[in-house]
Amino acid sequence: MSFESPFGKSITSEDIVDTLSFFDDWEERYKYIIDLGKELPAMDDAKKTDDYLLRGCQSQVWIDSSAENGALVFEADSDAHIVRGLLGMVLAAFNYKTPAEIIAFDVDEYFSQVDLVKHLSPTRGNGLRAMVQKIKDTAAAA
Repeated sequence: MSFESPFGKSITSEDIVDTLSFFDDWEERYKYIIDLGKELPAMDDAKKTDDYLLRGCQSQVWIDSSAENGALVFEADSDAHIVRGLLGMVLAAFNYKTPAEIIAFDVDEYFSQVDLVKHLSPTRGNGLRAMVQKIKDTAAAA
């Protein structure tokens, strides 16, 4: 996969936690998350197939992965702006990390630092958990 993503490199989970802490209300935070989604490189339409489709999401979400120098690189996309932003948040934590780093990462702590899950609808929350589970399963299988 010769594809570059800023998530996990120039945009890290720490950056996102720091930035979200500046916003006082959730409307501003949602706007920031949607803007994050605009930074997500578009996935090739040829990969938007059932092979890469993530089950358990309200929106359509596709995730692909490859190994690069011992690290996993994820490519992801969605048909919903807010979900693209949530994918960006997830990839900021997991992209370009080794399988061991991915498995060890405390994603619940990350989401609680930004108070995220309680501000999502139950179906979005389930979708977010499905994204994280897919990445952790990929790391466990690597």
